[in-house]
Amino acid sequence: MSRNQTTTAPDCLLTLALPQALEEELLDALLALPEQVPGFTVLQAQGVGAHVALPSSMEQVTGRARRVLVQVALRQDHVSTLLQALKQHLPSPQIAYWIVPLLAFGRLGDVA
Repeated sequence: MSRNQTTTAPDCLLTLALPQALEEELLDALLALPEQVPGFTVLQAQGVGAHVALPSSMEQVTGRARRVLVQVALRQDHVSTLLQALKQHLPSPQIAYWIVPLLAFGRLGDVA
């Protein structure tokens, strides 16, 4: 992890939404970039919409696709570099992303 990222608090939250079938490949790509992504959160979710594929019978019946959300808190000036790296490694129209401002980031205790 670079000194910049340890001393400068993140100011945005990047969320990636993807099919479960792409989860391991995306997580491997993120883990290969420790300088840009010191950590992230993985959440199970369901997607609904015109561009969401429904590959299983269960998903077709419910009208919802099993999705994974990966959230990365980082500096806004690092987002475009990270997105470019991910697009090169995993160029998939099935992966959507959005970026929102992060008003605060901290820990409830001291980091060892």
